[in-house]
Amino acid sequence: MTFYYRTTTTSSGNQQVSEETKTFWEHASEKKNWRIVQLPNGYYQTEMLWEGSWKDVTRRETIEGAESAIDKSIEHYKTRLEFAQGPKVVKTFE
Repeated sequence: MTFYYRTTTTSSGNQQVSEETKTFWEHASEKKNWRIVQLPNGYYQTEMLWEGSWKDVTRRETIEGAESAIDKSIEHYKTRLEFAQGPKVVKTFE
C-alpha cells in the first residue's frame, strides 16, 4: 500500500496562526505552567496548567525523563512562536 502526502504553501506567506493558538503556545513555553506528578504505578506524569485545570501530557519512567520531556516541549513551543512571526532572513547575497 502506498501513501501519498499533499503539502501546500502560499507564495505570499499569508498563512496566519490564530491568536488562540499563539496564546496557547506562549502559555506552554513557560516552565512555571508545568508540573510533574508521581502516579501510583511509579511512573511520572507531566502536566500543564491550562484553562484552570491540569492537563496530562506525557508519562515517563524517571523524574529526569519527565523534566527532559517538559524542557523539549517548551523548546518546541518557543520555536513555533518564532516561526509564527513570519519569515526571517538567514542569508543575503551581494
